[in-house]
Amino acid sequence: MTYKTNRTYRTCTPPRRARREGAGLIPPHGGYRKLKSYQTTEIIYDGTVEFCKQWVKSWKLREQMEGAARSGKQNIAEGCQISGTSKKTELKLIGVARGSLEELLQDYEDFLRQRNLRLWAKDSAQARAVRELAYETNRTYGTYETYTGSAEGAANTLICLIHQANYLLDQQLRALEKQFLEEGGFTERLYRKRVARREKKGYDKTNKNLSLRSRTLHLSIA
Repeated sequence: MTYKTNRTYRTCTPPRRARREGAGLIPPHGGYRKLKSYQTTEIIYDGTVEFCKQWVKSWKLREQMEGAARSGKQNIAEGCQISGTSKKTELKLIGVARGSLEELLQDYEDFLRQRNLRLWAKDSAQARAVRELAYETNRTYGTYETYTGSAEGAANTLICLIHQANYLLDQQLRALEKQFLEEGGFTERLYRKRVARREKKGYDKTNKNLSLRSRTLHLSIA
């Protein structure tokens, strides 16, 4: 399953080349509401709550499914918010979000299989139509109401959304890994800043001493 994304919002922290020279120690971060992955998991969470109200009788299963859906959304938000000071933690939390959605995917597939309901083929007309709705602006779970009137339709719609979110998170994780390897984390930025500051202080002190010697020499000659 393919899904095009806007590369601008693939990670919470912009790459080094996009940041101004001399920026602060803590880079711009947060902005998770602009991420396509977060927007999609928010719809998945709202849809899962609605799905469980209508179709899931087991309280234990409801708690598990709603918890997994919420984890997918919340861990993206938390990871983005903490990305300014811990790229390692951001990677971990985005990975947790990915794992939670995989768990939720299994729950929906189990729901269909155990009730002898049809799982849409990846290239079916319904699956393609649901995927196309990803390009709508201001999407909500209501955007998909044409396909969610039955348990089978709702489960398959949410499965399509989970596949899209998983694809986006996989891209996000790869981009974060590359960014971390190229730029390092907060500790490395802190070290570089401290070294640069010490070097600047040493340079200023050397210039001051040279200036003082120059004035002394000038006075002695005069």
